[in-house]
Amino acid sequence: MKIAITTSSFARYSDEPLKLLDEAGVEYVLNDKGRALTEEEAIEILEGCDGVAAGTEPLTRKVMDAVPTLKVISRCGTGMDSVDRACAAEKGIEVRNTPDGPTLAVAELAVGLILTLMRHVPHQDRELRSGVWKKRMGNLLHGKNVGIVGFGKIGRAVARLLEPFGVNVGYHDPFVEDAAYTRLDLDELMGWADVITLHCPKTENGQPLLDLGRLSLMRPGSFVLNVARGGLIDEKALFGLLTAGHLAGAALDCYAKEPYDGPLKDMDNVILTPHIGSYAKEARIIMETDTIRNVLAVLCPGD
Repeated sequence: MKIAITTSSFARYSDEPLKLLDEAGVEYVLNDKGRALTEEEAIEILEGCDGVAAGTEPLTRKVMDAVPTLKVISRCGTGMDSVDRACAAEKGIEVRNTPDGPTLAVAELAVGLILTLMRHVPHQDRELRSGVWKKRMGNLLHGKNVGIVGFGKIGRAVARLLEPFGVNVGYHDPFVEDAAYTRLDLDELMGWADVITLHCPKTENGQPLLDLGRLSLMRPGSFVLNVARGGLIDEKALFGLLTAGHLAGAALDCYAKEPYDGPLKDMDNVILTPHIGSYAKEARIIMETDTIRNVLAVLCPGD
């Protein structure tokens, strides 16, 4: 029995996930590219494999057709955009992910970015390093309205982390009802919040959830964050509203096209990070361990 581990940094911080495979007698092959694989590279590494501990490489119909031995796809992470789930279901390939590991890592990053934006920390850090000693007036998070779009595991974790700051939390999620917080329609939430933070999947049609119209509904001087999925925010519209001064700042961890190389890089009131939401060591170990357990649950169900 053999699996491919295609995520590029697997077992860097703990070899426990690999020990699980060794104990089960499962052979494995690792991604040696140091990056996400292309479709052709995925086909090559998956040859003869029964399962894959998957990164973000495209697991398309073409890939699955080329690997008839494949029985299970286990995503190391929550996002399933790179997996053709309809094709997998058609072929009887089990598809799983690891929803628990990234929760706190992404939620803590979101709260950290909110605080960092509101106190202009990166801007002042850059100025001080260049010899400019200038104190910029920021804002308190306390007392603000924070709107959370997507109220699954991560969205609710953000809400819990924000409670000690004395904020008013509202949320939009068509599938969740939580009496502890205020539920609003999306357009209403956009106009109510001082901070909007996204924790939802991509739209079904692939279009930005926050286009120019929705972003324009936000209060003057408000902030917006995307630590969820690339493409949820119309980056051109965001740039325009930031340039016009309607929005006070933004923080993005994911983009419509990655690596990002657009005009937001030149704005002092924007924080950009390279898709690091789950990149906390403790979270990574949990994700990798759960990824392998998912694979073994399908390939070695009696063990």
